[in-house]
Amino acid sequence: MKTSLIDGKKPPHFDKHIIGNILLDVAPLAEVREEPMLIGVRNEAGEIYRLIGAAKLNSYMNAVEELLDLGLVDELENLEEQKEGCDAIFSEE
Repeated sequence: MKTSLIDGKKPPHFDKHIIGNILLDVAPLAEVREEPMLIGVRNEAGEIYRLIGAAKLNSYMNAVEELLDLGLVDELENLEEQKEGCDAIFSEE
């Protein structure tokens, strides 16, 4: 899986746990956006500050599981469509 921070967006206090718990390769934002499944993570200001891109469904599901384990909430959990270009968007709620 690939990840990139979005320029100008402040990472939240829990960002180090995301990096520590999910095996991610840092890549340019444009490269991450090319992945078939995208997960956005919001900071305290409600902005998506990090994108995680997964090529395979099992990688995507593993990332979702890890983010849920960190106590984050997927605001798109009950939606079928994408929002802001993401298949899942996690935040502290």
